[in-house]
Amino acid sequence: MRISVLGVGFDNITMDQAVAEGVRLMDTAGAHYAVTPNPEIVEVCREDPEALEAVNGADLVLADGIGIIYGAKMLGTPLKGRVTGIGFAQNLMGRMAENGKSLYLLGARPGVAEKAAERLRSQYPGLRIAGTHDGYFQEDAPVTEAIRESGADVVFVCLGAPKQEKWMKKNGGATGARLLVGLGGCLDVFSGEVQRAPEVFQKLGLEWLHRLAKNPSRIGRMMKLPLFLVHAAGAKRRQS
Repeated sequence: MRISVLGVGFDNITMDQAVAEGVRLMDTAGAHYAVTPNPEIVEVCREDPEALEAVNGADLVLADGIGIIYGAKMLGTPLKGRVTGIGFAQNLMGRMAENGKSLYLLGARPGVAEKAAERLRSQYPGLRIAGTHDGYFQEDAPVTEAIRESGADVVFVCLGAPKQEKWMKKNGGATGARLLVGLGGCLDVFSGEVQRAPEVFQKLGLEWLHRLAKNPSRIGRMMKLPLFLVHAAGAKRRQS
């Protein structure tokens, strides 16, 4: 069941349920894709109908940001919990490694995906890396053809939102992969280029604060969180 938070429908599931559904989609014929919206992406969707269509058209819509959990609760439709994109990806790779599935890494700066591939091979023995491609491309066709030729079961699409969501909706079928997952800057983390927030920040849902402290130039993007909560409060008042 999906719960609408300011127009974006989130799957009301736990991490374990999300991973089980990802595995099911990976084993189901056809192209499927998963998205991991946070408040910033919801705000983008409010202004961009194409982005909203791409997000709501996904087979899995996971509540990545703690703000989404707060917003859903404010609206009287609480979600079971937060399902971070990076946590979902890590759990999914564990299951893929057990079953010998293959993964294609798409996105980030030149060289980052290759570095991530090396680290993931050692972290998940049994996981097959089908190929990599940076996010600096002008035409889709050569990229989708490369993915198709690789025979990848799953593609991590790390092009940033909403570009990655629109790209998966448009090109998923052409890749030949069963499951594509939009993961923003996760390749930077998987490669070791960027350190994830300490566990205490993760548990408290304060990874955004850690990122802001490390990179104050993100303040403009971070202001989307209070704006999102203001909009959620307004929607709650209109319900009354």
